[in-house]
Amino acid sequence: MSYHFTTTIDLPFDAAVEKVTKALADKGFGVLTTIDVSATLKKKIDVDFPPYVILGACNPGFAHKALLMENKIGTMLPCNVIVQQNEAGQIEVSAVDPAASMQAIDNTGLGDIAGTVREMLQEMINGL
Repeated sequence: MSYHFTTTIDLPFDAAVEKVTKALADKGFGVLTTIDVSATLKKKIDVDFPPYVILGACNPGFAHKALLMENKIGTMLPCNVIVQQNEAGQIEVSAVDPAASMQAIDNTGLGDIAGTVREMLQEMINGL
């Protein structure tokens, strides 16, 4: 089982980030955090890195249910979605597979939630 879903889209980088943010919202996810990895690496260690942004996506209803089932599940939240420019200059979008990342947790109910969120994120990626 892969730990992510990935697609390539034909848009400028900033437009891709906007499109992904909207696609997440259309599936009920809000973006809690936006981490500009490229800017951070430049600022902290003076490294030039291709455009790379991590969007911390959260569906509040499913997050709440998961937190009620496992109070430490917050260590695995939010669901990260990345937008990056690859070596060929293409824009790739990848989302974590929550079902894969939560396999180590022995909680059937949580597995059901992760499966549902997995489907939503896969649909979002496929819809780009």
